[in-house]
Amino acid sequence: MIPKKLEKGDKVAILCLSTGLLGEKGCKHELEIGLRRVEELGLIPVIMPNALKGVEYLFNHPEERAADLKTAFMDPEIKGIICAIGGDDTYKTIPYLMEDSEFIEAVKNNPKLFTGFSDSTNNHLMLNKLGLSTFYGPNFLSDLAELGTEMLPYTKETFMKYFGNGEPFEIVSSPIWYLERTDFSSAAVGTPPIAKEEKHGFETLNGSGKVTGKLYGGCLDSLYDDYVGERYGPEPEIFKKYNILPTLDEWSEKVFFFETSEERMSPEKLEIILNYFKDNKILSTVKGIIVGKPADEDYYDEYKEVYKRVFSDLDTPVLYNLNFGHSYPRCLIPYDAEVTVDYDNKRVFINSKFLKDEQKIKTK
Repeated sequence: MIPKKLEKGDKVAILCLSTGLLGEKGCKHELEIGLRRVEELGLIPVIMPNALKGVEYLFNHPEERAADLKTAFMDPEIKGIICAIGGDDTYKTIPYLMEDSEFIEAVKNNPKLFTGFSDSTNNHLMLNKLGLSTFYGPNFLSDLAELGTEMLPYTKETFMKYFGNGEPFEIVSSPIWYLERTDFSSAAVGTPPIAKEEKHGFETLNGSGKVTGKLYGGCLDSLYDDYVGERYGPEPEIFKKYNILPTLDEWSEKVFFFETSEERMSPEKLEIILNYFKDNKILSTVKGIIVGKPADEDYYDEYKEVYKRVFSDLDTPVLYNLNFGHSYPRCLIPYDAEVTVDYDNKRVFINSKFLKDEQKIKTK
C-alpha cells in the first residue's frame, strides 16, 4: 500500500514514538520553528495528545506513544504522520499496536504518509509488515525545526517530494553536507550550520554492475538490536512474536539500505555487527547494499575499510556515502519501492511510483 501525496490544507500529525524530547522546555523554540515551517508549507500541524508530555512520562508510558500513532491512523482528516525524533526504545510501542485489531485495520484501510528515521526504524518495519510503504526521511526536530533561517535546501527539496505525484526519481549526492550542531539552544536560532563541500560523492566499495530490488532497512544500530537485543533485551522476542523481520527468502528480493547513528559506533563495533548479518547469510542473500554517510563523516575512511574487509569474499555490491539517516542533509528512502542501483556509474534510481496522485473529484 502506498499513501496519497500531501496537499496544501492537509492535516499532519506530529508525534513522539520514542524519546519525549519535543515536550521539554528546552525545545520550546524548536517546536515553534517546526510548527511554523509546517504551516508555511501549507499544512496544518496536529500535535498528538501525548507528544508534549516530556521525556520521563513517555519513557514510562510507551502505551501512550502507541496510542498517538493509533489516533493518527484512526483520524480520517490526518493525511500524514511526522515523527518528532528518534531515541532508544521505539520497539516498546509495537506490542500495543500489533495486538490492536482496530489499529491494524486503520493502517490497512487508511494508508498514510509516515516519515522519520533513526529508531523510528522499528515502526517503519512494523508498518511494512502490515503492508504500508513508509519513508525513511526527514523528521520534525532535525529537519523542519532546523534552527537556521530555513530548512536545509536539499532536505527541503526532499520534503517537497511528499507533495509531488510520486513519480520515479534519482537519488543524487548533495554537493554540500553539514556538521551536526553542538548548540541547539535558543541562542542558536537564525545561525547557519557549518557547511562542508562534498569531496567523495557516492563510492562503490564492492562489486559492480546493476541490481534491481525492493528497498528495505533503516538505522543499523536499531536493526542489530532487533535481531540481537544487545542493549535492550526483549527486542528480538517482540520482533519474532509478531513475525516482523524478513525471512531469508524475503531478503533475497531486497536492496538493503542502512546507516549508522549519531552515537558513532567504533569501526570495531561496526565490523561485529556486519559480521553478524554476514554469518546469518543476509549480506550474501540481498541483491545489493546502499550505505548512508556517517554522521559528521566521523570514521569515514575507517568504516570504508571495514566494509571492504567484510565484503571481500562476497559478490554483493556496496554503494557508500548516500545522504540519508543521521547525516545532514537528508534524502528519502521509500520502503518497498523498486530501486535500481548502478554500481559502475554510482547512480541510484527509484523506479516505482511511491505516492498516490489521486485527483479530487470536482462537482458542479
